[in-house]
Formats: sequence, structure tokens, C-alpha cells
Amino acid sequence: MEMTYQQKIESGRWCKFSESAVVHEDIPPDPSLALEYIDRGTCHVGTQFSKFWSQHEVTPFHTEQVSHGMNHVEGGWPETISANNDELTLRYRKKVQKDESYQQTVIETVSVMENYKQKVLEKSQVYFKDNRVVVKREDMASARIINVLRDPKKEKRAATSLSWHPVDNHKLAVAYSCVEFQRGPKNMSSDSYIWNIENNKQPEMTLKSVSPLVCLEYNLKNISILIGGSYNGQIGFWDTRSGSQPVQISANEHSHKDPVYKVIWLQTKIGTEAFSASTDGQVLFWDIRNMSEPTKQLILDPAKSKNLNNAFGAFSMEFDNTMPKFLVGTEQGLVVLCNRKLETTDEPIVCTYSGHLGPVYAVQRNPFFPKYFLTVADWTARIWSEDIRLSSIMSTKYHTSHLMDGCWSPVRPAVFFTVKMDGTLDVWDILLKQKDPVLSLKVCDETLYSIRVKNDSPLMCCGSQLGTVTLLKMSPNLCTLQSNEKGLVSEMFERETKREKILEAFYKERNQIKQSCPKEEEDGRAELQELLAETETEFFETIDVKKKKIQVDEK
Repeated sequence: MEMTYQQKIESGRWCKFSESAVVHEDIPPDPSLALEYIDRGTCHVGTQFSKFWSQHEVTPFHTEQVSHGMNHVEGGWPETISANNDELTLRYRKKVQKDESYQQTVIETVSVMENYKQKVLEKSQVYFKDNRVVVKREDMASARIINVLRDPKKEKRAATSLSWHPVDNHKLAVAYSCVEFQRGPKNMSSDSYIWNIENNKQPEMTLKSVSPLVCLEYNLKNISILIGGSYNGQIGFWDTRSGSQPVQISANEHSHKDPVYKVIWLQTKIGTEAFSASTDGQVLFWDIRNMSEPTKQLILDPAKSKNLNNAFGAFSMEFDNTMPKFLVGTEQGLVVLCNRKLETTDEPIVCTYSGHLGPVYAVQRNPFFPKYFLTVADWTARIWSEDIRLSSIMSTKYHTSHLMDGCWSPVRPAVFFTVKMDGTLDVWDILLKQKDPVLSLKVCDETLYSIRVKNDSPLMCCGSQLGTVTLLKMSPNLCTLQSNEKGLVSEMFERETKREKILEAFYKERNQIKQSCPKEEEDGRAELQELLAETETEFFETIDVKKKKIQVDEK
């Protein structure tokens, strides 16, 4: 039975109309009636005379909104904190974030947001149930090589320094130099390059220098500027908008006397200040607006006599803007803690940390817990606490090959990376294993000199002895913060620090007892020697008696 028009409307079914028609009867017009009407222009309009019906109903839950007010003093900062001082505000922010009440407030806020999010998902899951994407979590740590950048010069040089572009994930600055003393080729090129990691055929830009660059760093404030330290000790900076030639270079008489192994930008308002470290025993502070001479000088003399002949040679350096001090790794195996503001202190060198047998190739603070830092030297990598000076709180096993560089993961506080002389990349997760890496990958057959991880990205790169830069992509579990990872790492660091403090106090107490009782120790040693002599005499007498008895029995 066919439904009528009214029945179709009431049932919700659409009445489909079309412009085509079938003529059943033709009634011609009456000319006499045309005088009673006025002609009108023709208008063709297509319509669908039916109601719109919704397939589902959505009833949003009610949300109560409350407004709160707050009295601000300089943006809400305390009176003792200047809002214009970036260093003080960062340090205060770090202090607040570590407060238990702050953490509890954040947890409560997140739980409320999770509740609202769950309600929204429950209401919308009907519409998106067929389009949901299921992400498979990888439990095993892994990394794969995605590209290789090779030095375009015939005379191969080591890729000694790597620096990612602060904004563009596809740009990488690489410094090339031969760090083996007097073993470099005669006509060795001094060019370094900026690469586009998607194009391994040729570099995107060449950075010209008088001497090969050993270190190179992007400016975080002005992303077009790079600063580099050269093999002859000079410091220079480049502006990519101005071309390949350096904008300014420091004078020879006011520069380092040895190769510059590390240069770091200071996070100031205008971003023009930096400082450098070299094996000549100096740390020099620079302002790129005037590179004729350094603004400040620090001599790494442990005796604090400012004698350059007794200074430690610097191989690595680390500075965190939230900390008032910076770290310097030396070629003598020591890590030196120094004050940054030399003009306000009489003791630029605070203390030293001793635990390595060779040059400290890398030193870096944990990005989540700056009080703890990582050092890479000889055959081990160690984790230190600023409160413990005699020994490290954690250490890796001794490897068969030298470790050449290392760094922390920028997103996971429990993960760090090391590269070795045999061309192997090791990934460590101290929450899973302390003595063995969770991933060991053979990157190449030559020595790996440098490593750098891109912030907020799964990309990392390793530089080798022959100038090959290998780009790797890490698995999601290596570049994703795990649940409660910060709390577990903090507890581990505090536990190990407490244990080392107990051992340190025990050793100090034992040394004090030895120093206070030298005579008793000498008397005890004399008694011990007499007892050993008597025991030795009795032993030989017993042997003689046994020999005589054997001879009698034989006869």
C-alpha cells in the first residue's frame, strides 16, 4: 500500500521531488481571462518539502563557572623576586614546581580535567567508533637509522660538534675538525656546514673559518646566529642572513692558546653573551657585539692563585640558567664547579669532583633535576650530586672501549645516551637497569665523537671520526615521559645521595680516629709484627721436627 504525502511527513521519511513530470491532460489557456492578470517573469526553484530529523540526541552536562580574583604585584611574583630578572624567575619557578603542595594541586586539577574528558569521550564515542586509531605501544627500546650525512671534502675530518636548529627540525649545524694533534692532513679544509637532514647530497650552507671549527652552537634567542670555537683558539660568530663569512672573529692575542672544545650561549635578555672553554686552562666570557677581547676571564687553577701554568685544561662545560654555578670537565679527570658571576665573588672555583682516570669528554646536568649531573670519561659514565664530592652516586660498568660523548634525554629524566670508540651507541634507562644499557646499537665501524638529541623530537644524531653524521629515530618509549617517572627518579637520586653521605661520614670518622691515635696504631703494628715473627718461627720448627721424624722412620 502506497503512503500518502501527509503519512510520509509524520513518519519522518523524505518526500523526494524532481523536476521531471508526466503530462496526463493538457488544458489550453483562455485568452479572455488574460486581461484580468498581469504577466510575471518565470522563476525556477528546486525544493524539498520535508522535515529534518536528527539520528542521535546529545545532552551536554551542566558546568558551573566560578570567577576568582587575584591581587598582582609585578605579575604575581614575590617582592624579593624581580620580574625582569630571567635567572631569578626561573629559579623561583623551579623551586615552586618542586613544592609538594604545588604538585598536589596539579594532580587534583588533572584528575578533574580527566573526569570531564572522559564524559566528553563517552558522549562522542558513537560518532567516532569506526575511526578510532589504536596506537600500539612498543615495550622494547629500539632505534633505526633514517639518513647519513657525509663530509663532502676528500680529506675526511671528524664531526666534533652537532647543534640542532632551535625551531626548524630539519636543520643541523656540524663542525668538522681533526682533533688528533699534528696528525691532520696538510691541506685540510676549515669549512663547516649547515645541513638539511632530508637532503644528504650537499649541505644547505657553508660556514667559512680561518681555522677548523671544533665546536658550534645555535643562538636560542636569534636563530640566525651561530657561535663557534676554532682549533687555533679563536672565537667567531656567523649570521646566516649575511652569508658564509664570519661577522666577527676574536683577536689572536686575546683568544685561547689551545683548541676551543666548548662554547655556550648565556640566556640573557638580548642573547649576545657567551663563554668558551679550552685546554689552555681558561674560561673566557664574550659579548658578540664587541669580539676584540673577552669581558671576563677565569683561570682553572685549583690553588686559586690564577697561575695559568698550574691550570686544568678544559675539555667540556655545562651551564644551566636556573643554577648560579657552571661545571667544567678537565683533561685531568676532574670536574670543577665554578661561580658564574666572577665580579661578585672572591672564590671563582667552589670545589672539584674526582672520579675519572682520563679527560672528561662530556658533562651535563639532568634537565629535570639540575642538582645531579652526568659525566662521560675513560671507560665509564657517572652520575653525580653537587652535595657529594668524594664519589659519584651511580656509575655504569667498565667498557672495553673508551666513551667519547654522552647526553641526557630532554624528555625522560631516567634516560641518557653514550657513544664509544668502537662505533657503538648505548641507551641507558636507570629505572630498568643500572649496569647494562637497554639498547646497544652498532652505528658505524669508526669512532663516534659526538652525539646530540633533538628537543621534543624522536630524532638524534651521532658524528664519527670520518665526518659521517648518522641520523636516528628512537622508538616512542624512549622519547615519551612515563607515568610517575619523575617521582621515581627523584627518589632514586635522593636514596643514592643519602647512602653516599653515610659512607662519606664513615670515612671521615675513621680518618679522624687514625689521626687522633697515631701512637696506638704504631704499638698495634709492632705487636702484630712480633706475633707474626713468633708464628713464623713456630711454623719452621714444626717442619724441622717432621723432617727429622721422617728421616728416622726411613732408616
